[in-house]
This record gives sequence, C-alpha cells and structure tokens, in this order.
Amino acid sequence: MATEDQKKKAAAQTGLYVVVIVAILVVANLLSAKVYSRKDVTRTERFTLSQGSGRLLGTLKQPIQIDAYIKTGLPQLDAFVGDLTDLLKEYEAAGKGKFKFTLIEANTDDLRSQAKEAGLQEQPFVDPSQTSEDQAAVAQGYMGLVFKYGSEKTVIPVIGPQNQDGLEFWITNKIREIRDKADDIKHRIGVVTDKDELKLSDQNLVAKQGKQQGAPSMQTIVEQNFPFYKIEEVKLSESAPIDKELAGLIITQPRKDYTENELRRVDEFLMQGNKALVVYASAVTMKPQDATMSASLDLHGLDKLLTGYGIQMNKDAVLDFGACFRLPAQTQSGLTWARAPGIIHVSNDSRLSDDEKTIDQSFPPFFRLDEVAFPFASSLKLLREKQPADVKLEVVARTTPQTSVDKSETVNMSIRTDWSPKPPQEARAISAYASGKLKSAFAGTPGGGITVPERAAADSRVLVISSSLFLSNPFAYAGNGPDLGGQFAMFGNVGGDEKLLRLAQPYVGYLTNTIISFKNTLDWLSGDSDLVAASAKLIGDAHVVYSDVAKPKYKAEDDPAEIKRKDEESRVLRTNLQRNVKWTLTLGIPLLFGLFGLYRWRRREALRAELKV
Repeated sequence: MATEDQKKKAAAQTGLYVVVIVAILVVANLLSAKVYSRKDVTRTERFTLSQGSGRLLGTLKQPIQIDAYIKTGLPQLDAFVGDLTDLLKEYEAAGKGKFKFTLIEANTDDLRSQAKEAGLQEQPFVDPSQTSEDQAAVAQGYMGLVFKYGSEKTVIPVIGPQNQDGLEFWITNKIREIRDKADDIKHRIGVVTDKDELKLSDQNLVAKQGKQQGAPSMQTIVEQNFPFYKIEEVKLSESAPIDKELAGLIITQPRKDYTENELRRVDEFLMQGNKALVVYASAVTMKPQDATMSASLDLHGLDKLLTGYGIQMNKDAVLDFGACFRLPAQTQSGLTWARAPGIIHVSNDSRLSDDEKTIDQSFPPFFRLDEVAFPFASSLKLLREKQPADVKLEVVARTTPQTSVDKSETVNMSIRTDWSPKPPQEARAISAYASGKLKSAFAGTPGGGITVPERAAADSRVLVISSSLFLSNPFAYAGNGPDLGGQFAMFGNVGGDEKLLRLAQPYVGYLTNTIISFKNTLDWLSGDSDLVAASAKLIGDAHVVYSDVAKPKYKAEDDPAEIKRKDEESRVLRTNLQRNVKWTLTLGIPLLFGLFGLYRWRRREALRAELKV
C-alpha cells in the first residue's frame, strides 16, 4: 500500500501540474489578445483577401468609403458580422489608406431612414439554431453595403448569413464598377454578328414554360452583375477595320461562312498588339429549336484563321464516353444510363499528371473550376511550327482517354441509351490558347487590300473553346419553342419539346461554372485576369468523389450489353464503398473512442493496484 508520504507527494505533483497548465493557458490568452493570426486552409481561400482585390485598391485615385449596415442580436448574425468585419479589415490593410469603412447598426428611426434612402432593403433574419416547435428567433433590420467614391455611389442592398459565400467577389466587383464609372474607365468587348450566330442575348439558359417571359441570357447576366463591361456588336466589313478601341473580340458559333477578307480583318485587329480573341465555336453546328438534336459538321471558314495561329480545329464531333452528361433510364431490360457523350463533363482529377489533366485550373478562364461542361465540341491540334518559338501554345482542357470522334456529315447528338464507342479512342484537346507576339495568320500571303505586319506589335492572345453551345443550355437551345413576338408576345414560349425541357432542368447545375468561366474570360480579354481569384469565392463545395472507384472504361469494341455490365459493376462498387464509409463513420469512429476509453480505464485500474501494493 502507498504510504502517507507517497500520497502527499502525488497530490503535490498533481497540484503543481494543474497550476502550470492554468498558467500556460493564462499567458497564451494574454498573448493572443495582443497578437492575432489565422491560417486559411479552405480550397478557395474563402477567409483570405485575394491579391487581385488588393491590387484593385491600388488603382484607386482617391479613398473609397464603405458604410456597412449591420444587424446583431442573434448568434448567426453575430458570427456573420464578425466575419464581415474581418474581411473589411483585410481590405483596409490592403488598401493602404485608400479603403475606409464604418459599421452602422440601424437601431433608431433616423438610421433606418438613412439606410432606406441609401438604397438598402429591410429584411427579416431567422436563426435556425434558435428555433423551437412553438417559436422562432426572428430579427428585422437592414444589412447591406453602401459604396462612396468621388461623386459616385452604389450599393449591395442585401447581405447576410444566407449569402456570405462569394462576398469578396461582390464587394470587389462593386469597387471596380464604381471606380470605372467615376474614373471613366471603359472595358469594351466586341461580339461578331451577322453570321446567324449563337447570340449572347438568346434566352436559352433555362427551359421556358408557358407564358414565361424575361428568361435570363448571358448578356443580361453580364449587364446586371458586371456593368463595367460594355458588350458591343461588331459587323465585319471588308472595307473598314474593326474598332481599335475594343479590348477584345468574341466569336460565337456561326451558321454562316466567314469570307477570307472578314477573317483578315480579325487578324488585322490582333496584329495591333495588346488585343485578344476568344472563339466559342466548333464544327458541330445545330439549329435552334430542333428537337432531333441532329448536327451537321461545318467549320464555316474559322479553320483558315485559327490554323494560322497554331490551333487547328478538326471537322469532327467529339464523343467522350468516360465523362459525359448522363441520367438514369428505365428500359425493358432494366435500369441503365441514357448518355449524351457529345456533352463533355470536364472535371479536375488531382490524381492525373500535368500532361494528363483534363482542365488547367491555373488558366484564368478556368481558374479553380473543378468541373465545366463542353457541349458539342470538336477536337483541336496544336501546330507548333505555325508560330515563333517565343509564342506560348498550350492545351487547357481535354477529354478522357475513352473518347471517340465522329466525322460523318451529320451526327445525332441526342441523349439516348444506344451509343456505341468507335475506335480509335484517345484523349482529345478541346480548348487551347496562343499568347505572345503572334505571327499573322496570313503571313506571307497578302490579299484583300488589307496590309498587316508579319507579327503583332505587342503581345496578343487567342483562346479557342471548341464547344458550339458552351454559352447556353443545349437542351433548352434545342427544346424551347419559338417566341412569336409582337402582338403574340403575351403567349410567351409556344410549343417546345417536353422531354428536352425536362432535361434542361438538371443541366442548369452546370451553368454556375459556365457563367463564372465566361466572366473570368471577360477579365482575361480586358487584361484584368488577376481578379479571377475573387471569382473563385463563388464556387460551391465540390461534389463528393470516391477516388477508389474508377470510372467505367469503355472500349470501342464494347457492345451495349458489355457497356451495361461495366455500368452495373461501377455502380455496385460505388454503392459498396458508400455503405462502408457510412458504417465506418456511424460505428467505426465511436468504437475507436470506446476502445480508447476502455484502454485508459484499464491503465488507471492497473496504476491504482500498484499504489495499493
């Protein structure tokens, strides 16, 4: 048995340990009150101000004032206000005297009137964590941001815990908007028209139902959310050059051919230097409101221009059986997958090497995007010999190795169950760019009375996103009925294909990243590509990926029965893994804690037994 002296000694040691631990905690708290630091480990650096936002503040000619109206009193609101304050402090530190903010809680009639006059909207706040069966914690008030710069003023009328993701993105864009307006900075982007092209104003992002009017388009989204970009129509002329004040030029999917002189005008524009061209087009040409989704293959002359820049667009339709849009479908033989391999689902896979990666997340238009849809693509090939060695030529998006191409004159691109891969299968490039002092696409072959230098005067850029319906919802594009317009406008969307309109709904999930990519591309066009890091704050959490379950690898010789077998095998493996993860989290971790507790208990009992001896 332990002697009285041993017991006193053990008690004294325990007391000393407690005193030491308390002292350490007290000192740590005192130090933390003086020195504050945190590390952001989120994928999109959600709690860290992006460098691009800091550089934007450096361009301000005078300080900007932010009046931040806040509401407190509920735990969720208090936490949000704390995060907002930290973010504004980061702006203030990065602004070096050019960013100032004031927190205002509108808790008097005068302050509430002031908030309302500034353009803020009163809103209710409900804290779910404070709710019970018979009552809910509700607060009413104003929470928004008022921006003042020079003589200009703008607002974000509503903010709150419900939309805190992407807050830096919206703040930075408002700063850019008010700066450009006050300092008369213009970002003019030209879009080539008169080619029966896919228009940015086309309302084909969502399925139109009945009398629905005012459906969104890419153009309205840009105009409402990014008004610092002015998108202008450009009609190519054989007798006049393109406006040299435009920062860049966009070509969307045409259904009419380009003449050589029209292409020479585009080349002339790029050879001025400090210009950019983005081509959202492929050989896969589909008519709008065609429920058959039958496409013809036609390059419409664009290959003559792009080949000169070292990016060859092939006359084919790319079909990626390894990563495509698909939905479960019930057939007579059971459940299977209905596929649209022409709608390529490009997703980031960290297991792949740089040469194998399907998307370059460091490239501004695809910055930190985990997945992007490429509807109806054609393959690309880089022609290194077409451009000088100092011009950068790179692929930034490609398919999986389970990819075939179809070179038929017409291709059925509809979603269905009877697709059969055709050899050869290999990864195909579907997006690439050229950057540097580009060599003219028509170097050594003058003509059309248009004279251009052999090389650009300064760096210019060309980006090809070889997807004919990248800026649309392909099912809405094919399935929406015609708008009658005029006196029949009250009838809204007439007709339309019900099956395609239903398919348009799940495709909407891809559009957020499509819109972010388009906005990033506008930044890249205008030379503000360092702001794309703020756009990444809008990206939601990535889908759960079970990396141990490989996607089915289809071979060209696989018949429908073999394809179905591989689908079922992959489904079973994924289901088994999901079940194992579920039970590991449900029982495995608690069991480990229980075993650890049992071990600790046995150890304590053994020590007590030793003390009694």
